[in-house]
Amino acid sequence: MPPLGVLLLLVALGHSTQGHQPLPIRKAHKFDWWERGNFYQIYPRSFKDSDGDGIGDLKGITQTIEYLKTIGIDGVWLSPIFKSPMNDFGYDISDFYAIQEEYGTMEDFEELAAKCASIGLKLILDFVPNHSSDEHEHFRLSEEGVEPYKDYYIWHSGVLDANGTRHPPSNWISVFRGSAWQWSDKRQQYYLHQFQKKQPDLNYRNPALVEEMKNVMRFWLNKGIAGFRIDALPYLFESEEVDGHYRDEPLSGQATDDPDNPAYLTHTETKDQPETYDMVHQWRQVVDEYTARDNFTRIILTEAYTAVQNMTRFYGTPAAPGAQIPFNFQLITLLTVNSTGRDFVNAVQSWTRAMPSGAIANWVLGNHDNSRIASRLGVARADLYNIALQTLPGIAVTYYGEEIAMVDQWISWNDTIDPAACNADPATYELYSRDPVRTPFQWSNGTNAGFSNASRTWLPVADGYRELNVAAQLAAPRSHLKTFMQLTAYRKRRLLAEGSFVLRTVGRDLVMYKRSVPGVGYVVVALNFGSEPATLPVASQFPGTGEHWLKVIASSLQAQPQAGTWINTRLYKLAPDSGIVLERLTGRNDLMD
Repeated sequence: MPPLGVLLLLVALGHSTQGHQPLPIRKAHKFDWWERGNFYQIYPRSFKDSDGDGIGDLKGITQTIEYLKTIGIDGVWLSPIFKSPMNDFGYDISDFYAIQEEYGTMEDFEELAAKCASIGLKLILDFVPNHSSDEHEHFRLSEEGVEPYKDYYIWHSGVLDANGTRHPPSNWISVFRGSAWQWSDKRQQYYLHQFQKKQPDLNYRNPALVEEMKNVMRFWLNKGIAGFRIDALPYLFESEEVDGHYRDEPLSGQATDDPDNPAYLTHTETKDQPETYDMVHQWRQVVDEYTARDNFTRIILTEAYTAVQNMTRFYGTPAAPGAQIPFNFQLITLLTVNSTGRDFVNAVQSWTRAMPSGAIANWVLGNHDNSRIASRLGVARADLYNIALQTLPGIAVTYYGEEIAMVDQWISWNDTIDPAACNADPATYELYSRDPVRTPFQWSNGTNAGFSNASRTWLPVADGYRELNVAAQLAAPRSHLKTFMQLTAYRKRRLLAEGSFVLRTVGRDLVMYKRSVPGVGYVVVALNFGSEPATLPVASQFPGTGEHWLKVIASSLQAQPQAGTWINTRLYKLAPDSGIVLERLTGRNDLMD
């Protein structure tokens, strides 16, 4: 850092280190609770088992939920906890108003909701509107033709060929392979299932069904939750029948030797239909009913693996607002272990340039459907990506375990239980399996990583848990978790909450960005995607930042020095595959209200 005598002289003269008069202090911006939120996804089966059956549950979450507050989380989203046959681990719901027994009871849920409220943690539930389980009472009644449930699902008699043989209504392919149409002997018609045949699609062209699902939302909002993450939105609507027939989808030219593969077709009729966006607006109106009552904002987060212009369309418009947080999957879908700094910048800008004016960005690096950060993007870069996640402007979303750099666990074919993989074969199942990213959370080096005292857990605990766990990282002088906590604490302060954003690339592999607030100071974040140490040309990249000495706020484990020390940016070299957060203050960098 600068010599003490120089610092004292500058303080005495009331100058910054550049010799300029301090800038006037801008009044802090007031943000709604979610607008700079740090959200965390819990996969309930894998978070904490309280009763020794090898499956995580609601009581286990309640017992450990303060951990999330400790590491700086604002809102927690639970993957589905509703009554289900568990053919797709909760995404096949047989009762939208009940808790799955292995997770607990409604009283257990209410206890969790109360605990979250008591510690200031916002609770968000999954909403799975595209389909139900075929064991749902409404599907049984629909299959029997009972009103008003007869058209709660999508039914069609199929088409007859010249020989009088009946065929499915169209060539549509399920996400989980094979025809998206299943014959019902009872109803003597086909029903549509864009996912498993045990997950029949709901019919959103039926106003009664639309209202039914809105009432599901109201039921859980009345339990005190802060909003919903909405699943599989691109599949909500299909194109309408034309003269009693559904249109076939064109061949994609991909997977030409595998006609059961969904990639075999281009999904012009079964994804991204225009009616979907209006339905999200209608759901926004439902949560806004509750916001209007007590001035506490309920939110919608949306999941849509689709083109970026479709993802950002879920924000809605001022006249018809949609989701506050349409999940941004660009960092998941566009980046790999070999990505360069330029690739990273392109992924970031692909979202910021597509967002409507006034929208708030969000950044998602992992979830229950994708390989973990450390496995997909590289163990060495785990801290680099968490630094980016916590310092980019807007909202951050973390999948459980990413804060300690958990890795994918290989699961044998015999132990595989994910239906997406089980529908494949021993030679190809690993291409489809999501089991490796859903293994039990690694709390400690104890039995089953402290997740459960059962003799067998629902999925095996990852091999390296004895070294890679929360307890070990809390005890270590430096760790992935401690870096994560430094970042989450710092992002609650003004510079990261409201600072401007200037993004630069230096060559192919060095990314630098500056976040600044007049009268407060600035932060410089540097990410080195290269294989060699990189100098940090702060002054040349950000004119007006002439100081050479900057304070370290956080850095990757392989980067030196540690948080709290000062570096001379003219001399410092950032280690490969690492990131660093540097600060220069000209005023008070207060915590945001």
